[in-house]
Formats: sequence, C-alpha cells, structure tokens
Amino acid sequence: MPDLILREVTALLLPLIQMYGIYVILHGHISPGGGFAGGMILGVSMVLYLLVFGLDSCLRKVPHRMSSFLESAGTLWYGAIGLVGVMRGTSFLMNKGAGIPLGTPGRLFSSGLIIIITIGVGIKVASTMLSLFYTLIEED
Repeated sequence: MPDLILREVTALLLPLIQMYGIYVILHGHISPGGGFAGGMILGVSMVLYLLVFGLDSCLRKVPHRMSSFLESAGTLWYGAIGLVGVMRGTSFLMNKGAGIPLGTPGRLFSSGLIIIITIGVGIKVASTMLSLFYTLIEED
C-alpha cells in the first residue's frame, strides 16, 4: 500500500517540481535562482523518479547515453556562448559585446546572453545529477 501511495503522489508532484525547476532557470537573472539551482531541482526530480519507479523505468525515459550527451552539450553550450563575444572582438562571455540588446530591466528577456547561458548551466547540472545516480546504481 505505501508503495502505491508513493507512486501516485510522485506522479502527481513530478510535473510541478519540474515546472518549478524550469521557472527557476528561466527567471534566475531577475530573481534568486539560476541555472545551478534550477538544474538541481530538475536533477532531483529525475532522481526521485528513478528511486520511486526504478532504474528500468527511468532508463526508458532518459537513457544513460542521453544524460551523458546532455552533460557534454551543456558544457559545450556554455563555451560556445562565451566565444560569441570573442568572435565579435570583445571578451569571453561579454554580454554587451555580443551585440544582443540588453532590453528592459526586470523583463524575462532583458539580460542579453545571461538567460541563454543559464539554460545551458541548467541542462548541465540536471543531466550531471542524473548521470551520477545512474553510475552509482549501475555499479552495485
């Protein structure tokens, strides 16, 4: 009986937890949070799914190769965005030098490259968290 309750509550709360993680990532430049905090929330939600529904079910949703790929893609994303400023003749991760308008403070798309960088960091952190748990469980 407790297993059924745990599964039902997890199935109900998991989308809400993941939406909150995405919210924290997307609003990290205008409020507390950001890529790391939001990525941890997303990563923990996937680990919760893994612990409640089992490794096989989680591997069907997000295979280990996919989480490893996203881990690398998040790092490459961060580096590629950083090089935009260098290619435009300014510094690495130079926000204003990338040529993207900064917008109005307080608006969602008001930070130039920062929101794009934050999304990459969120992907990296969430996939690293899941890959770490996959590796720990598969070694047993």
